[in-house]
Amino acid sequence: MSIVFFDSGIGGLTVLHEAIRLMPNEDYIYYADTRHVPYGVRSKQEVEHLVCHAIQAMTEQYDVHAVVIACNTATSIAIQALRDRYRMPIIGMEPAVKPAVQLVQASRKRVLVSATRLTLKESKFAELVAGIEAEQLVDPLALPELVRFAEKEQFTGPEVEAYLQEALAPYDVSQYGAFVMGCTHYVYFKQVFAHLLPVEAALIDGNRGTILHLMRKLEAYSAAGNGIGNGEIRFHSSSSTDEVKRLSRIFEHLQQQYDE
Repeated sequence: MSIVFFDSGIGGLTVLHEAIRLMPNEDYIYYADTRHVPYGVRSKQEVEHLVCHAIQAMTEQYDVHAVVIACNTATSIAIQALRDRYRMPIIGMEPAVKPAVQLVQASRKRVLVSATRLTLKESKFAELVAGIEAEQLVDPLALPELVRFAEKEQFTGPEVEAYLQEALAPYDVSQYGAFVMGCTHYVYFKQVFAHLLPVEAALIDGNRGTILHLMRKLEAYSAAGNGIGNGEIRFHSSSSTDEVKRLSRIFEHLQQQYDE
């Protein structure tokens, strides 16, 4: 039995990496809808259709006991439709606003939340912020071009820094004690964010929390693989065999980078 990880591109590989670290005895399927990336500029209806179609294809091909939508945008649009359709655990991503707000409470700093435009304008994000009564502490920042940079494997350099400097220009970054990377693609730019933001500003993503949530759900559903897997990963792409090879290469590099 396998766990499916879904993303529009390479962003979810950072979440898969965390899963391998915490759950090495599971088998995994990673599906990237690289034909249609980025999702943040598409309509809600199109995103929901693409996500549901991909998950249906994977569940028809493999014995799947859980799904992780390792994409904040896809989660905000399609998670409920998937949960209505499947009885297995369906885990989504959301910007890690709650831990960020908890972190800045003592310092009375603010929280800057970066994500795609589609994620930030969805009611799910507004409800997330309102649910922890943080409307006066949280500022949203859409960074749509970062997904395109990431898919080109352009994680650093003058063009990336210039784009982020322009995006951050309207904000007094000294006011912020936490910066939330609310898109899995954004984790690749952690070093650039660290360079542009105050040294005391914590960089937060939701990867570890998502996998811990997955582990709790698997236990509750008695759906864990009981150690019968070996961390095998099958990569799939909606575009080409070459893209599958690229996903595998990027993931290997990610493992080397984080495990050094």
